[in-house]
Order: sequence, then structure tokens, then C-alpha cells
Amino acid sequence: MLRSRHGRSRSATRLRVLADLLQCGDVVTIAQHLGKRTVAVYAEQDKLGLHRFKADEAYRIGEGLGPVQAYLCIPQIIRVAKMAGADAIHPGYGLLSENPEFVEACDAAGIAFIGPTAATMRALGDKASARRVAIAAGVPVIPASEVLGQDMGEVRRMAEEVGYPMMLKASWGGGGRGMRPIHGPGELEEKVREGRREAEAAFGNGEGYLERMIQRARHVEVQILGDTHGAIYHLYERDCTVQRRNQKVVERAPAPYLTDAQRAAICEMGLKVAREVGYQNAGTVEFLMDMDTQEFFFIEVNP
Repeated sequence: MLRSRHGRSRSATRLRVLADLLQCGDVVTIAQHLGKRTVAVYAEQDKLGLHRFKADEAYRIGEGLGPVQAYLCIPQIIRVAKMAGADAIHPGYGLLSENPEFVEACDAAGIAFIGPTAATMRALGDKASARRVAIAAGVPVIPASEVLGQDMGEVRRMAEEVGYPMMLKASWGGGGRGMRPIHGPGELEEKVREGRREAEAAFGNGEGYLERMIQRARHVEVQILGDTHGAIYHLYERDCTVQRRNQKVVERAPAPYLTDAQRAAICEMGLKVAREVGYQNAGTVEFLMDMDTQEFFFIEVNP
């Protein structure tokens, strides 16, 4: 069931798909299996992409633009969706999937967006804001500073309050970009400037904050699912500790080292965060587990 801009639930009959090319093919296959007609878009550079031929209809967008810019062009995407009579848009991941302005454009056009609401995206879109949501929900967070300003004297003061060793984390984006371990005061200024440059280049925003480092940690995620009637469920947890360059390599479910009590506790924490923002659709609430103290700490939410 999908949410209309008037809050009513309805079923989609024609689905417009905007996704990573490989994932797009999967979404098209599933939608067609469910009896939905599918409409895909493609940039000129992707004209031979499988998704173009797999969908029931396909339209080129972004003439004169590069492929990334084409898939980020909200007016063209909405125009194609309306022209094709699409009831809903599946954004895939990346690109516009976490852009609240795109969600609002879909709502204004009377097209259901398959994903969280714009308000939820704004509340959880950057890590600093998401931490505030977790705190409001009564879920533990790792001790951290406020978003850093330009005054390095103030940054040093914040660092002393957080305590070494620590991590510099970019407020926006993901993939480990803008993240730097800082083991002592002598590294602070260089690492902060370095991380800011990388975050600015990757996300167009160099904001970041300092967070105390958990040196023996496990990365545990809780899968959540919310409907349009306020019901939110968890689909248990998975371990994502094995990573390369801050990107997950292996995901294991269930996490083999958790007791039944720990599993119940972390899943309830995931639900608390989701309930705090009235989460709709599928999402992942991410935690670090301190292996020395056995404590869980919220880190972020990914839609």
C-alpha cells in the first residue's frame, strides 16, 4: 500500500522506477511479478542498459547532461512520470532516494513516493540531526561534540571534552568519506581539515563532528518496516562488522554473538528510533556494540 499526498492508502498500478541500473532491473522484475506496469528512465549513456528493455516503457532524460545530473533532474523525472501515468515512483538507492525535495515534488504531483516522508528524511538525513532523534527516543548515543565551526581553538576545546581517541565524522553522506580517526591532539587540526575537504568534495557540505572512538566494536543493524497506519515492525538484526574502506563486505543474520536478551534489546532500540519519527517504508537503524562493555550505541539510519 502506498501513501497519497492526502494521507490515504492506495495500490499502485503503474510504477516508475528510478534506481541504480542493476537494482533497477530487479525492481522492474518484482513489480511485473506483482502485476504492475513499469516505466523506466535512462540517460543517453545508459541507452543499452538492461533496465531500458526490461521495463514496459522507457524514456530518455537529461539531454545534454551527464548521467548523474540526468538522474538528479527532478522536473524531468516528474514530467515523465506524469506523462506515463505513473501512480508511484521507486527511487532505488543513492541519487534522489534520500532527497526530501524530490519527495515533496512527488507529493505535489499526486504521485506516491516509495520511501520515507520528506519530514522523516530531514530529521534523519544528517548524522548530527539523527543523533538528536535517538536522544529524544531514549536510545544511547556515543559521546560527541556539536557540529564543528571554523574556530580551531573551539574545535580543540570540544575535542578535550569528547576525549581521545576519537573519530571525525561527516554530518552528511556516507561511505566513510570525511571520516578520520584522531588519536591525539597533534593530529587534530590536520585530520579535521583533511576530512572537511573530502566531505565537501563528496557531498557539497563539509560539516562534521567529533565522536569518541569505540576501539573494540561490532557493527549491528536492525531492519525496520513501517506502514502508513503507524505500525512499525523490526525484521531482526544483522552483523555488518566485516568492512573494507568503511564499506560492508559480509553481512550475517542473525548476529552470532548476541544473546537472546541482547537481540531483543537492540531490536527494541531500533523500533524506538523509528517510532520517534513515525517511520514509513523500509529502513535500517545502525548501531555500534562496545565489545568491552556490551553496550549498544545508535549511529545512524539509512532508508
